[in-house]
Amino acid sequence: MEHPDFKTYLKQKKIDPKSFASAEMERFMELKKVFDLVHPNSFTAQKLFLINAIRRKYPLQEEKEVAVARKPMAKPKIVKPKTN
Repeated sequence: MEHPDFKTYLKQKKIDPKSFASAEMERFMELKKVFDLVHPNSFTAQKLFLINAIRRKYPLQEEKEVAVARKPMAKPKIVKPKTN
């Protein structure tokens, strides 16, 4: 399997690379340098804590839409008939 580029890797991890890069270019470039030097699995193992925090901060747009769609519905009220 070929080594993915950093933006593709971020998308696989459900991180929006555009919003991440525009908001935190210095951190983005710092992580990209490390990513380019090591295997993706090694990068994930080393930076898992950061990846999870970045994912929560910059989720892919599709993930936001899916998350909204998955919100639980309100439980219907059960009305008991009156007994005389």
